[in-house]
Amino acid sequence: MPSATASASAPIAVITGASSGIGAATARQLAAAGYRVVLTARRKDRIEALAEELVAAGHQAMPYALDVTDRAAVDEFATAFRTIALLVNNAGGALGADPIATADPADWRQMYETNVLGTLNLTQALLPALTASGDGTVVILSSTAGHATYENGGGYVAAKHGAHVLAETLRLEIVGTPVRVIEIAPGMVKTDEFALTRFDGDTEKAAKVYAGVANPLTADDVAETITWAVTRPSHVNIDLLVVRPRAQASNTKVHREL
Repeated sequence: MPSATASASAPIAVITGASSGIGAATARQLAAAGYRVVLTARRKDRIEALAEELVAAGHQAMPYALDVTDRAAVDEFATAFRTIALLVNNAGGALGADPIATADPADWRQMYETNVLGTLNLTQALLPALTASGDGTVVILSSTAGHATYENGGGYVAAKHGAHVLAETLRLEIVGTPVRVIEIAPGMVKTDEFALTRFDGDTEKAAKVYAGVANPLTADDVAETITWAVTRPSHVNIDLLVVRPRAQASNTKVHREL
């Protein structure tokens, strides 16, 4: 995708979970596409370093430390914007891989609060500014886990089903307004942190997720998909885009070269 340096009149894109993985990759690609990117995440040092990188490359970027589950903080953040063009709800993640019989309810609660309520918080707080832009877009990063279940993933599957339903319902409720709702549902994506976080830092368990899969998706693959979807003409809405690596036919059918 050709690079475009953001100007003072460039559209503003807010990206949650921008400290690593898909969020950071999306920030880089949106900045290159000409957006002024606002980077939000809890890890202030990470988003500050990314903002410095983007500014050094000739783009416009602003870091803002934010916990998407803190509604008061989200509301305060939203007061900074009269209009924005794009909200990318990327903050989320998985915790644990236990069967329902023994899963930790605290993990389920945290996944729901981040993946669903965090998305709700940002979307509610910024929807007026998205509408005021006259051409706004809300992106919700769900997952193929939001469309089909699998064993030992009930909490994450439930949370991502919630994110999917949020996107689907919002699209129905705001039809006729100048705001698109796009859901991107990635399958197997190999990033530095997703599986490690899920397995509480256990590198062996994390490695098994991708064992024998020659080319799982990368964060850049998903970021490019997001950037393509949001840069379609404003009358074009990509309601739902499912993206998987070629080796993955479903959540439970993966070709592994072992």
